[in-house]
Amino acid sequence: MFDKILIANRGEIACRIMETAQGMGVACVAVYSDADAGAKHVAMADVAVHIGGAAPAKSYLRGDAIIAAALETGAQAIHPGYGFLSENPEFVEAVEAAGLTFIGPSADAIRAMGLKDAAKALMIEAGVPVVPGYHGADQNDDLLAAEAEKMGFPVLIKAVAGGGGKGMRLVEGPGDFADALASARSEAQTAFGNPDVLVEKFVSQPRHIEVQVFGDGSHALHLFERDCSLQRRHQKVIEEAPAPGMTDDMRTAMGAAAVRAAEAIGYKGAGTVEFIVDGTGDLRADGFYFMEMNTRLQVEHPLTEAITGVDLVEWQLRVAAGEGLPMAQEDLSITGHAFEARLYAEDVSAGFLPATGTLDHLAFPDAARADSGVRAGDTISPHYDPMIAKLIVHGPTRAVALKQLGQALAQTEVAGTVTNLAFLGALAAHDGFAAGDVDTGLIARDLEALTAPPEQSALHVIAAAMTVAGLNDPRPQMGFALWAPLRRTVPLAQGETRLDPLVEVLSDTEQKWTVGETPHDITYRDGRWWGAQGPLPRAVQHGPNVTVFDQYGIRFDAVDLLATQDQSGANANVIEAPMPGLVRDVFVGAGASVAKGDRLAILEAMKMEHSLTAPRDGVVAEVLVAGGDQVTAGAALIRLEEGGDAE
Repeated sequence: MFDKILIANRGEIACRIMETAQGMGVACVAVYSDADAGAKHVAMADVAVHIGGAAPAKSYLRGDAIIAAALETGAQAIHPGYGFLSENPEFVEAVEAAGLTFIGPSADAIRAMGLKDAAKALMIEAGVPVVPGYHGADQNDDLLAAEAEKMGFPVLIKAVAGGGGKGMRLVEGPGDFADALASARSEAQTAFGNPDVLVEKFVSQPRHIEVQVFGDGSHALHLFERDCSLQRRHQKVIEEAPAPGMTDDMRTAMGAAAVRAAEAIGYKGAGTVEFIVDGTGDLRADGFYFMEMNTRLQVEHPLTEAITGVDLVEWQLRVAAGEGLPMAQEDLSITGHAFEARLYAEDVSAGFLPATGTLDHLAFPDAARADSGVRAGDTISPHYDPMIAKLIVHGPTRAVALKQLGQALAQTEVAGTVTNLAFLGALAAHDGFAAGDVDTGLIARDLEALTAPPEQSALHVIAAAMTVAGLNDPRPQMGFALWAPLRRTVPLAQGETRLDPLVEVLSDTEQKWTVGETPHDITYRDGRWWGAQGPLPRAVQHGPNVTVFDQYGIRFDAVDLLATQDQSGANANVIEAPMPGLVRDVFVGAGASVAKGDRLAILEAMKMEHSLTAPRDGVVAEVLVAGGDQVTAGAALIRLEEGGDAE
């Protein structure tokens, strides 16, 4: 076994690898960028080495700097985690050329699966079923359009070097194909440096089921399946294992196909074979098709660990150190059911835009496994994926595990940035999901209900106001100076709405609050404050904001009456950057007439491209940025002329 390894990654996966490695007595070297100098993975490591600037290209994608750090610190092997250089065959070769061990598959295996078109040709040879489509090298626009017509719409355009939904577009009809192709190519070029695409028939009511495989370079086995069908824009949201409705025959067929795929390329280490499954009826042994193989550890690997009792990172280290497969196929079995939910800093109400901000408060329930690379006080950086944590639960049955997931989400506390926590909670409570009716279109079909704002009561307002006023502590007159009145208004708002509840302190343990026109008697007993409807939820104040930890977090604003109020309002004529990012392209110039919804520019942020559109008909007065400019959140990009619409 190794004495010391370097982890060429950051965030929750770096922390996850360290937990297992250090538990095995293996010392860990962390690498970090300027933005991550105070990060959790740096604090956990035995040794940490600075490798460059905040942008991944200046740090975590610098293979030479990472290898130099490994040699300098005496590490014997490099674990890539996932993302960044984890599936870069040139990096693997450079690691091995430096006399180090790469904890993962060979460069040849990565290359074999790195391009979707070549991988599918290889899978056909190995007897693995694939989705009908065009995977050729000829990238002529007319040819691709003709192939799409031939297989019949809807079709999926997918980047051949893609992953994570980047460079992927669903095309419903021939009239949309050209624009979708151009957009997919642009995003693929940005994300992977390769604009080539393939075109596949889109499977109606598809399910996304993947099989965990593990190989020693000669032989492979599978550790059963995970269902990742609950997706939004091809991004996984909640995953589970095993797959609902899975039959023994189909599990056997999928597992065998995944093992054939792994053994066809001499696979070593942990990998995932992803299948698209026809979900229009019962699962069938002939109803699944190979999509791609991820030649690395997956984000959702804890699900497999939960149902099998296997530590996949330990297996990675042992096999990379020269041991054989730790178990035989017949020794593996499934116990219970597991769910994983991905908690992100993102603004659901603004179309799930990635968000930044400081995590003023962060707490997870003890009953759930929380894999996280951040702590309270850390900042969500615009340079990296905005994941806060993965919450994993495991129960004896699917129904029990789903209830555990709902409870874990309800008990998770985040303050300081917007998150998708309420969205995850709504999914966990969705009747169709509970019934196992899962496919990749579920979220899109019920998006309005799943993103509805949380219900708010007077108790939420009182909990927030009590925190602002410092009245949580039942000791005499807490929060009031001797000269202050025992009856006063607490300045509180929510967005543009002023709430300003009135409080009257009656005694150490009794308060009367008036919210709107309605009075509420609040009393302190059994260690907490109670109203007629129940106990007041917990709340914390962070700067000018207060978060009440109920309904997945309800945010209020503590109003500073002495602050100068800006009454000007938002300028509806200015198109602003919704987040920090890079202006990838600008499509209009001064004097151009635009219609509401026209695409004006593309902003690249959090590894994705975001189109900025005209909020109304009008004429462009001024373009304030150019392609290639780096901008901050709220920066003015384009200004429309005052007044009327374009003629």
